[in-house]
Amino acid sequence: MGKKNKKSAVAAESLTMESQVSTESSASSSTQKKNKAPSASPMSQPSSSSSALVICRNKHWRYISSFHGPWLQLPLEVLETLANANYYMPLPRPVDPAVFYDLVKIRQLVDGATDLAVRAANGVASSALSNSLSGGAAHHMQALGLGFGNSAGAKLSPERRFRMREQATQKLSRAYHLDEIASSVATMQSTSTLENVAGLVLQRAPNDPDANYVHFFHEKIPSRQLAECTDLRALDLIISQRPSDCEPLRTRAIVRTFKDDYEGAVQDLTNALAVYRLQKPLHKPVAEENMQLERRAGRRRDNPPLDERDQPSSTEVQLLFQRAGCYLTLACDHVPLALPKSPVPAGQNGNTQNEANGPRTNGNSLPQDTESSAEDKGPTKKQLETRKTVRVYAKRALRDYMEYFKHFHYSPNLPIELSDEFSRQVNQVTTHRARRYHNQSRYGSQDPGSPNDNYTSHTVYELAALFTATPPSNLPPYPSTELIAPGSSPVESVQTTAEVVTYHPLLTDALHSLLLCHTLIQTSAKELQRHAHMVARLARLADGYPVFQASRSPARADWIEVLRRADNWIELSSSWETLCAPAPLPVPVSSNGLSAATAAMNALAITGGTSPTETDDQRKERMRHQAIIEALEDERVNDEASFKAAILARQRRAEADHANGGLPSPNAGPKRWAVDDGREYPILTERAEAIAKWIREAPTGSGTGSSKRKKKPGAKKKSAAQVDKQEAVDPTPETV
Repeated sequence: MGKKNKKSAVAAESLTMESQVSTESSASSSTQKKNKAPSASPMSQPSSSSSALVICRNKHWRYISSFHGPWLQLPLEVLETLANANYYMPLPRPVDPAVFYDLVKIRQLVDGATDLAVRAANGVASSALSNSLSGGAAHHMQALGLGFGNSAGAKLSPERRFRMREQATQKLSRAYHLDEIASSVATMQSTSTLENVAGLVLQRAPNDPDANYVHFFHEKIPSRQLAECTDLRALDLIISQRPSDCEPLRTRAIVRTFKDDYEGAVQDLTNALAVYRLQKPLHKPVAEENMQLERRAGRRRDNPPLDERDQPSSTEVQLLFQRAGCYLTLACDHVPLALPKSPVPAGQNGNTQNEANGPRTNGNSLPQDTESSAEDKGPTKKQLETRKTVRVYAKRALRDYMEYFKHFHYSPNLPIELSDEFSRQVNQVTTHRARRYHNQSRYGSQDPGSPNDNYTSHTVYELAALFTATPPSNLPPYPSTELIAPGSSPVESVQTTAEVVTYHPLLTDALHSLLLCHTLIQTSAKELQRHAHMVARLARLADGYPVFQASRSPARADWIEVLRRADNWIELSSSWETLCAPAPLPVPVSSNGLSAATAAMNALAITGGTSPTETDDQRKERMRHQAIIEALEDERVNDEASFKAAILARQRRAEADHANGGLPSPNAGPKRWAVDDGREYPILTERAEAIAKWIREAPTGSGTGSSKRKKKPGAKKKSAAQVDKQEAVDPTPETV
């Protein structure tokens, strides 16, 4: 099992590619006015195209850090066994099964494509040698440049090599259809041969849709210049060739977001949802229905691998998340037009008295006569209409996020034995490399309300039900007076139940985006406080064990900045970092099996961790290296100045956490290992600035049409499905 960290691999690859680009660009740099060597930092200015770092297009995709984790290094048979074990767990499952099965299929496809591409490049006819390297070791050796050589002794014909590359391209295309973000992470771990395989196929088949789709992701472009160096005609051709595929529409929508064409992205995502739902089966597969009946009757004692056609799909979740983000961005983009203009941004001049006077200040940099006349006239008609537009887009984003949350579940009282069962299965699989683990679950049903002989029943809610006007009443109180500070050792107590939430790589970002939507809608402070406490409750429970590592959330960073700049207007009792501090793992009383503490040690072994004992020099070097890696992957860093500022801020944050006891000691209690409980570095984004200004200056319910209207007789409220159906017919957003 490979133990190298994915982020280190990406950084090493980036530095290697940068050195190659520097060598290749030395000849062309003589024509420039300033003939100097390229900067050692990859964060070069976009204008200096000759010295820009050239990387694959898919390395610019957002949320790549959310899909880092041990799933990239785990042996494939172990990963498949864990996916089946996760699927057969009762609701709420530890990890979303659709994403888990996507990871397995992507690993299979990328590993198979790597084997074909390398054999075609080296002229190897047989894959016996590569098949002997189990667990993904083959593509790790290939990534180091260790070819297999022509062991068969026969030279492959050009036609044979083309067919092998064509098959490799088809596998990669299928992987990108499943999840282009996870596939991008997987291909980064693989050999550089994959980057050129689609281009070689296009030399003979320029209209091949699979080759065009893969080449779109692997084409080399200057770093940080995706919008300028990307043409949509390749995707247009694929969409016209395969109108029944929704995935190219999803890809084109993501590219439109880089070009700031969010309305076009919404239209593509709406069309993609319509295509997907048209082909989506209206009922459960027969195999899944039979499986649930057998488990409910107690006849099934093992968990056979789930057939691929019966595995759940994550496509709809991806489309909903992406469209919600587009709507939220559109809402934030209209905020400056909805409020009076302020020539001097807040905080740049020394006088901040006007900001502290109240939430409806208009700035103090205008002349007195202009300011007084603006106050007398009030907001213009265009500003009033734009304020309504902000709320309309925010409500649409909120609707999509709520539909997204319906795919995941939460339980306030899952028995400890059930929550610890998955840890025992992980230990069994990772320790003994078992291909199948029979009798994995000793309970009888997927349905939490069905009778169970071994454990008491537990309650399960959809996440969307937690954010309704009347949330469930039987939830444990939160925040309570027993908040555990980060780095402290919780007192072990006998627990019989625990709170559990299904993990998804984008869940944390969606939860915080929901709070930003409510802020733009101008939900009352009391209700927004309740939603914030619910988000903190779920964020502290999110745990991607054993396949996902901690990830940063742009929405969480923006929410923290909004709270800071709005002076905690919803009156939270503690800082957001404290409210979202990872919940301590429950410690069950068990005479046999693993405890949660052992599960934490297994997590350390899976991620390739080392002993927490290290010298000061080693600690500083580790913090510096980690800061560089995180700064390289952050989308908000766009030049050398912000790159250096990000590194310095992250190093200071790490030092502060270490000084405050942020690093757990070996004797500390078990901790959730896939939760990002660190503070985001202080770089203000445009979205956070716009929302904070909206809180300070936008009036609530005065001439904006936000007050409640009387319902017309016979009028019925449209459901989310009806709204989506209407948008599918006319995907252009209505005039607002």
